Amino acid sequence: MAEDPNTWEVETRLVRGGMARTPYGEMSEALFLTQSFAYDSAEAADRRFSGEDPGFIYQRFGNPTTSIFEDRLALLEGAEQCRATASGMAAVQMALMGLLRAGDHLVAGRALFGSCRWIVSELLPRFGVETTYVDATDLSAWRNAVRPNTKAFLVETPANPLLEITDIAAVAQVAKDAGAKLVVDNVFATPVFQKPLALGADVVVYSATKHIDGQGRVLGGAILGGAELMTEAYKDLLRHTGPALSPFNAWVLLKGLETLELRVRRQTENAAKVAEALAGHGKTQQLVWCGRHDHPQAEVIARQMSGGGNVLAFDLGSRDVAWRFLNALEIVDISNNLGDAKSMATHPSTTTHRSMPEAERIEIGLTEGWVRMSVGLEGAGDLVRDVSRALDAA
Repeated sequence: MAEDPNTWEVETRLVRGGMARTPYGEMSEALFLTQSFAYDSAEAADRRFSGEDPGFIYQRFGNPTTSIFEDRLALLEGAEQCRATASGMAAVQMALMGLLRAGDHLVAGRALFGSCRWIVSELLPRFGVETTYVDATDLSAWRNAVRPNTKAFLVETPANPLLEITDIAAVAQVAKDAGAKLVVDNVFATPVFQKPLALGADVVVYSATKHIDGQGRVLGGAILGGAELMTEAYKDLLRHTGPALSPFNAWVLLKGLETLELRVRRQTENAAKVAEALAGHGKTQQLVWCGRHDHPQAEVIARQMSGGGNVLAFDLGSRDVAWRFLNALEIVDISNNLGDAKSMATHPSTTTHRSMPEAERIEIGLTEGWVRMSVGLEGAGDLVRDVSRALDAA
């Protein structure tokens, strides 16, 4: 009798979860590069479309390779269902559009990735959805923002780019009391270090482009949650609007999942050593990393995260110093991505959060001296030397 995958350890889930072999018995998951599927008869097509018979219909609706990726990620997350999307931003947009209608109200943590902020501030109002931004670390702010028409909460935790932490369980209770759904962007923590659904969240979103791929190859996203909500809110929306994940990208992401836990833990070990070097250098005015005891929300981190992650942020005081630091790096790349095997650093004010008005950047504490770094898999000694040399040059 086959074992129940829900009893497996994380590493086993990442390697074998969702496996569905063809009669050929392939070891690596099969890649189905097909737009559509054939039926034995018109009657069979009718039964497939009506849902009477299981099976695939069209790539926009589902694909065997994509299905394996969805099942494996759901098993890792502890979710009943997962729906893959073409990118992380598609996942965020669909997660909100599936829950909100004209006349509804959204409460969102004010520290959001630039494109997420654009969706909330620019796109949703076109469809009659109002938003109230709050300090996501202040539980009373969430309570005070609730209106009779509040239908959803949105939070990034850790938040991009300054790693602000939200107490998921506490905010989830506020959302529940208000009859609203809590959506958590969990990309920085990864499903290895944080489980929002277990803490009371209703929906979790990922940019699979980041740690899940982990090697800078493809775009992808995912929405996860309970089966009933996933069906009611997202099944038809995703089928008819078409943000489908390419089966090739799904296959690449499956290969990424196999090594996710190993990579994230090694990157976190490296991040701890880089953070120590940054904290001890006189050019660093402020350092934020979720693995340090001096993080402003260290107590919450201890309750809801099992690791510090590989992203850190530090303030060098001014744009001039930050740019001199970036330009002096010889190993670490200047890039706005994160979660890659290669270390990279960026200047958020002029890249990832450039679209945010300056007043909003200041509101979340993002002044022009901040640098965000995603620590990779290189030798820790090489990374410390590179960062220390660049700080000296700055």
